[in-house]
Amino acid sequence: MNLSIQNLSKTYPNGVQALKDVTLEIPVGMFGLLGPNGAGKSSLMRTIATLQEPDTGSIQLGDLNVLTQKTEVRKVLGYLPQEFGVYPKVSAVDLLDHIAVLKGITNGKERTQLVKSLLQKTNLWQHRKKSLGGYSGGMKQRFGIAQALISDPKLIIVDEPTAGLDPAERNRFLNLLSEIGENTVVILSTHIVDDVKELCTNMAIINQGEVLQTGNPLEAIAEVDGKIWSKTINKEELESYQDKFNVISERLIAGKPEIHVFSDSRPDDSFEPKVADLEDVYFSRIKESTQTAEAAV
Repeated sequence: MNLSIQNLSKTYPNGVQALKDVTLEIPVGMFGLLGPNGAGKSSLMRTIATLQEPDTGSIQLGDLNVLTQKTEVRKVLGYLPQEFGVYPKVSAVDLLDHIAVLKGITNGKERTQLVKSLLQKTNLWQHRKKSLGGYSGGMKQRFGIAQALISDPKLIIVDEPTAGLDPAERNRFLNLLSEIGENTVVILSTHIVDDVKELCTNMAIINQGEVLQTGNPLEAIAEVDGKIWSKTINKEELESYQDKFNVISERLIAGKPEIHVFSDSRPDDSFEPKVADLEDVYFSRIKESTQTAEAAV
């Protein structure tokens, strides 16, 4: 059951165009949606999740028309938004049982077994009677996945799921997502490049509501390999290098900026070649789209 998005556009009443003619084909497996904050990722996720209407375009999930068959889509949809609330004084097992009732699972024995299975799958069974207000950020995210998995969904949407998690919780959460993605369409919306690099076989980069690139992350890296150059400079030199070269990113190492430049050939003899990674792909595409938008103004 693939997800097909065609020519999707959305402009909010304040005039912000959040989506601009977005077209994506998303197969079963982990699909990464990369973009900076404000790129349109959440707008796209909310539209797919039947929470808002686009101005134009279509979305098809297998045989289901997402825009006209909302009730049917919600039966096979699991959604973990960036911000989701829990009742802090309710235990995980009680709240998950309640959500299962709301999802239409009325058989008590079936529901009890399902809740147990989901809490075990998300490694929360031993904490099942603990109030959700006492859960760590990672535990709450795993509870969010547990509720999203009720009704055996065919499509799961997770929006910025690892933001704020410590490294151990992040690894546990990503391993869980990877396992789920073997038989389900899972859309991972994030601005954290490593999440996509480690998990996804397909991805899209989006900025200012437009899709900049789609495809396999490894193939995208291969496209820029041999075109990324690095150099450590002094802080006061940064602006002049940005003016002279196509600097796509910079980071401080031991207090000094290391710049990455995108160029078909070595910018000058002081630059060293760098093995490209997905972060270089991401920054080069974002930089290119930003420059194009500024030139059009």
